[in-house]
Amino acid sequence: MHTYTALYDTRAEAERVQAQLQSLGVIDADGNSLHDRTSAGLTDDRNSGRDFLANHAIADEDRGLYKEAVRRGGFLLTVNVDDDRSDEVRRLLDNSGAVDIDAREEEYRKAGVLGGAGAAAGGLAGAAAGAIDKVKDAVTPDTRDTNRQASFAQSGTRVEGEQAIPIVQEQLRVGKRAVERGGVRVRAYTVEQPVNEQVTLREEHVNIERRPVDQKLGAVDANLLQDRTIEMTETTEEAVVAKEARVVEEVIVNKQATEHTETIQDTVRHTEVDVERLPGSTTDRPLNR
Repeated sequence: MHTYTALYDTRAEAERVQAQLQSLGVIDADGNSLHDRTSAGLTDDRNSGRDFLANHAIADEDRGLYKEAVRRGGFLLTVNVDDDRSDEVRRLLDNSGAVDIDAREEEYRKAGVLGGAGAAAGGLAGAAAGAIDKVKDAVTPDTRDTNRQASFAQSGTRVEGEQAIPIVQEQLRVGKRAVERGGVRVRAYTVEQPVNEQVTLREEHVNIERRPVDQKLGAVDANLLQDRTIEMTETTEEAVVAKEARVVEEVIVNKQATEHTETIQDTVRHTEVDVERLPGSTTDRPLNR
């Protein structure tokens, strides 16, 4: 986790950068990242105000500077950001038009509000702070200088005279997407074809036949002389066609998924830095890599 700070003289500038950080998802829309005199509880009394920087990893020697800047009407933007997005946030703040914090500190020291020779304007407390600063500078100048540079590098503001080469490294990210590669279309339709079936049909025919008979008519058969009618119906069979639809087969259409592992080969780029000492250099300090 890194803490970056940037100081602006106007609210419009600060809110513009805050909106950019919100659009990147670095800070929440309701996050308490922008501090002014009202939100910090600062008045003309330098001893007033709460520790509005308590939740940010800011060097102790910088807290008084930021507090004084906010008390004088500045707007301080503070951002706690994870390591994987720290470079992105730092580049944004470097190009946001923030106040040169070194120049602003020098301005305050000359005015006697941060201690030093002109501390009379700040009263006894300012004089005491100036004396302590002088002792620190005399005893451990290199350590304090190193801490100051580390603080400003972390807060997104470069030390005066400093130049930076961004170290960029690409990462390969492999994803997946569905691509259509053909398929199957199954269409069902009806066709007609001729068929032949045989059936036996029965027909009836009435046959009239006369037989010669020589027989004496008896008394019992006297009624044979009466009128008589005989009817006999002929029948015939004809073919009756009926159709019955039956399901005899099914065509099943579905998909089966298989998986395979594919090796993706590509290249990624990153920045390499070669450091060499130029002829005529008079220092033996090791080169940082």
